[in-house]
Amino acid sequence: MTALGRNGRNGRPMTTGRVGQLLRRPEQGRSAFLELFFDLVFVLAFFRLSQELLEQLSWTGAFQALVLLLPVLHVWAYAARFTDLFDPRHPLIQLLVLSMMFGVLVMAAAAPAAFGRKALVFAGAYVTVRVGVLAVGVLALRGHEAQRNALRLLFWVGMAALVWIAGAFIDGWARGALWATAGAVEYVGIALGFRTPGLGRAGARRRADIVVAEKHVAERYQQFFIIALGEPILVTGLTYGTGEFTADRGAATLVAFATTALLWRIYIHRAGALLADAMTAALDPRRVTVLTVYSHVVMVAGMVVVAVGDELVITHPLGHPDPAWIPVILGGPALFLAGRAALEYAVFARVSLSRVIGTLALVALTPAMRDTPPLAAATAAALVLAGVAVADAARTRRLPSERPSPPG
Repeated sequence: MTALGRNGRNGRPMTTGRVGQLLRRPEQGRSAFLELFFDLVFVLAFFRLSQELLEQLSWTGAFQALVLLLPVLHVWAYAARFTDLFDPRHPLIQLLVLSMMFGVLVMAAAAPAAFGRKALVFAGAYVTVRVGVLAVGVLALRGHEAQRNALRLLFWVGMAALVWIAGAFIDGWARGALWATAGAVEYVGIALGFRTPGLGRAGARRRADIVVAEKHVAERYQQFFIIALGEPILVTGLTYGTGEFTADRGAATLVAFATTALLWRIYIHRAGALLADAMTAALDPRRVTVLTVYSHVVMVAGMVVVAVGDELVITHPLGHPDPAWIPVILGGPALFLAGRAALEYAVFARVSLSRVIGTLALVALTPAMRDTPPLAAATAAALVLAGVAVADAARTRRLPSERPSPPG
């Protein structure tokens, strides 16, 4: 079946028949319940990764946690694109989304031993989910112009899949190197438009190649960030509940909660709330989409680190810090601000000075506070975030009706 010549909204050709029944229509702007259900498995994934980082708090542990986080985020980003293209109300699409959800569940279960005896389980689950769902998508799009984009993505994912499986059979540093390379392949592919031999590069300015419903895609990223915020909330509650309710632990818990609330407040300010409008207004939608993906990867990584820092602060509020504790406590908020600055650039083609100052302040405080109690470092981080939030509020008063002006 081929696409008809008449174009629908967003420039995507209208289709009839089998393919048309599978595709999401542009007017379906809200997320489906299936997509919200799908997000729940990432609560487990983030928790497992943060606990693994906590148990191996070193540069090696941080590197391994990042390597494992990348494929987890790959699955979510692809699922968001998948349900933007396909109708999540269709039974076949529901089955495929649920299969991705189960794959992430297996990956999360295997994550703590992924650099040990469960390497093949982790890599196999990821490759099966990514290649399998993509292959079905390619077949489902037969005769539709979107099949070319699916083939491009399948080519890049297939290259990475070989490296993931090869790494599972190699021990030590070589596994980390191979998996880091495989994890980076798809992110590089996004920036390059998944340039593929014989198919070229996906159109940089053809909106339908990138997003079908801007409101839906923006809403999905906002929802995913809220899921990521649930990780420090979960860790804070569990850690506080497993010990004595002393004054110092209570103060640490309050600071941890305040930090999470400030992260939420900074995220939703302007750029986070206007992401859909920025996607609609963009002359170069691919550039905005790439920046959105990258910024959320960095912010979610920051959320995982923040959760680890919260557990350290609540468990040892006034203790003498281990050399790795302060970089974690201050590094999580710094990562978040860096990612949030990238998101602001995607929406407004600028970065607020307050985010730059806040990030640099957290970096500068790290060596200066290396011998201070964890609670003091966490309080300093919360104060820096509060300063950024206050600066945001002041800008809103000066410019109450600022509209998106994305780069491009």
